Amino acid sequence: MTDAVQGTDKQTVLVTGAAGFIGSAVAVRLAGMGYRVVGCDNFNDYYDPALKHHRVEALLGPAGVPCETVELSDGEQTAALFERVKPALVVHLAAQAGVRYSLKNPAAYVQANLVAFGHILEGCRKFNTQHLLYASSSSVYGANAKTPFSETDQTDAPVSLYAATKKANELMAHTYSHLYGLPITGLRFFTVYGPWGRPDMAYFSFARKMLAGESIPVFAEGKLYRDFTYIDDIVEGVVRLLFKPSIREGQPPHSIFNIGNNNPVQVLDFIRTLEGAVGVKAALDFQPMQPGDVPATHADTNKLQDWVGYKPTTSLATGLGEFARWYNQATKANVSYLK
Repeated sequence: MTDAVQGTDKQTVLVTGAAGFIGSAVAVRLAGMGYRVVGCDNFNDYYDPALKHHRVEALLGPAGVPCETVELSDGEQTAALFERVKPALVVHLAAQAGVRYSLKNPAAYVQANLVAFGHILEGCRKFNTQHLLYASSSSVYGANAKTPFSETDQTDAPVSLYAATKKANELMAHTYSHLYGLPITGLRFFTVYGPWGRPDMAYFSFARKMLAGESIPVFAEGKLYRDFTYIDDIVEGVVRLLFKPSIREGQPPHSIFNIGNNNPVQVLDFIRTLEGAVGVKAALDFQPMQPGDVPATHADTNKLQDWVGYKPTTSLATGLGEFARWYNQATKANVSYLK
């Protein structure tokens, strides 16, 4: 892979949300490539913070990545972080995740996804960051009936506040890119899964309930489709894009890319694959479709492939098999976040 940003050798990369699922994996990968990586996280309790601390201990620590406790929605804390780290590159993955939780606690999304992102943009502007990558979401496509979802599709009808905040991030990023010439890339992730994942995600909570002999909630009769994307494929796409900002003459240096597996799977088929991975038959509790959910997600990855020559390829069976192996090891270690 050829670096397309200037002087990247030993540069400092700031990874926000570094104690999170994607953030920890990206930070470890960049550290392994020889970059000085500094992470930060607010270690909130949206899910058991013990998992975040375990990622820091088991993944970031051995990779030599420090992870500071910083609340990015606090402008003074964010400004001080940039002053200390002086990052050449920023991978902004910190956010309040979850579609359904946004129905219960909308204020958390305003602070974590809007206010905090504004502070990140200001930090990048003031310190002349060479490239900012930030996490958007496939949720911005809303209930789009056209598939696969392309980056050129309209995304002005979100069906959850979470999606609305991610769309707002894209607009904010475009504006900063236009006004200040700041290279920025947005990444629309599609249903990321794998070892060390988030307990609120379906595959994780399903596995926990199945192994405990509990029924699992299946919305819309299991007929929803999701473009499940393995964590290693996400990391590969992030790293490749980090070193190749979209700088085009006469246009703001802001671009958006889908990162998905380009192979949507019906939820019932996903459950059958998970059953094979964990070795337990699931008891299904069928429930209506939930507010904020969408019928299907399906990533068009042609733009990603054209720009960095990469397309996610990990099969669901392979990815869930890796997750099941990790889950089994974590169970043997008797960690609190599996209980």
